Amino acid sequence: MGALDRIDTWPAPTAAGAVTVRRTPDSPTVSVTHGDIEHSFRIASITKPLSAFAMMIAVEEGSIDLDQPVSVPAPTGATMRHLLAHASGLPFDGREPIAALGERRIYSNTGIEIAAEEVASRTGIEFGTYLAEAVLDPLGMASTELKGSPAHGLWSTVADLTRFISELLEPTLIAATTWSEMTRIQYPDLGGVVPGVGRFRPCPWGLGVEIHGDKSPHWMGRTNSPQTFGHFGGAGTMLWVDPIADVGLVALTDLPFDRWSDTAVRSWRELSDAVLAEVSE
Repeated sequence: MGALDRIDTWPAPTAAGAVTVRRTPDSPTVSVTHGDIEHSFRIASITKPLSAFAMMIAVEEGSIDLDQPVSVPAPTGATMRHLLAHASGLPFDGREPIAALGERRIYSNTGIEIAAEEVASRTGIEFGTYLAEAVLDPLGMASTELKGSPAHGLWSTVADLTRFISELLEPTLIAATTWSEMTRIQYPDLGGVVPGVGRFRPCPWGLGVEIHGDKSPHWMGRTNSPQTFGHFGGAGTMLWVDPIADVGLVALTDLPFDRWSDTAVRSWRELSDAVLAEVSE
């Protein structure tokens, strides 16, 4: 796929990517890759969708409830839904709320970490182990390892993340209704900031995934459908799935986002549009 050649122009010392396409609902997904797809990258906040996917499995198992206040220390009345949708009022880092529940979309690592604590408390299984047993092992993601926070502590490869994208395009580990809930806009009227990108009102978010919506300018492509969901990471990484186009894209680098933020946002947007144009030909 020629569109992926754009990765070679990025300023990162190491970069790799892949496009995954589901041709028809009944056919297997097909991935086209570029670069060293077995190279291990810190994926930073792309950790959040993987952690959230494990948490949705815990919801299906009945271990946790999206709409019951969590039992671990958290803002009074905060539910898993609040925490995963960045609607808990918690700051980027820190356990002291800076807004009321459901008032603003405040991107919070701490919220995801508290949600992971709730899963561990309810299941009796350390969250890293739960993530591996529920998601990583069944998908064959043998090169993916949680080395820290469930909000930003995963290391992974393009090869492994194409397996996750295939799961997001056609879920096998969770029911379609659970996948729909995860990728549906939560608290749709909330405004907020996508760190490093801009302030949006509304600022659509699902459960552990950002949703494109009508955000502009944005790091996803101009031609991505509003239903596109995914995440980018402060390590210089990005991943999205467009359920309308039946396409997923991952691009990983070892150049931190804050060292090329303006270039990164533009490069990811241009790559996304080029991928979608090539797939539609």
